[in-house]
Amino acid sequence: MTDSDPVIAHVERWLQDVVVGLNLCPFARKPLRAGQIRFVVSEANSNEVLLEELLDEFQVLDRTSEQEVETTLLILPTYLRDFHDYNFFLDEAEWLLKRQGYEGIYQVASFHPHYQFADSQPDDEENLTNRSPYPILHLLREESLERGLRNYPDPESIPHNNILRVEALTEEEKRALFPYLFS
Repeated sequence: MTDSDPVIAHVERWLQDVVVGLNLCPFARKPLRAGQIRFVVSEANSNEVLLEELLDEFQVLDRTSEQEVETTLLILPTYLRDFHDYNFFLDEAEWLLKRQGYEGIYQVASFHPHYQFADSQPDDEENLTNRSPYPILHLLREESLERGLRNYPDPESIPHNNILRVEALTEEEKRALFPYLFS
């Protein structure tokens, strides 16, 4: 897929406007600007196929330098649209990480249009911090993440600051930044 793919364009806009624009991830701006984010649109229609695609992406990261590809977004435009199904799949993704010896090398972060933190209600604003246009599996290099956290003052404050940021959004701003939640 190329950047002209509408799914990728939609995710790039979300990254630019929400993740970087609201500074929800202080580590995202640099790889986005440097073109070091790999965008992959999944065609999976089963967990088995998605696990194969996930393994393929771990292997791409294995053979690609951090300077070329810092991180990968595996985008699921048609699969795991139900958040509970997606959440169950995350256990399988963690199993794959461990089974293939990638624990401590990579980790999978999760984003979903209906993301809901444990102990939160579906409409709680804090969920906006992890809501994306499509279900996304974000593959991170542990080494890069650890380096970023070491160099960031007070990394423990990031989740709380993100919640404050999204809670401060007006209804119009929410509609502009998260149009897929209001259609």
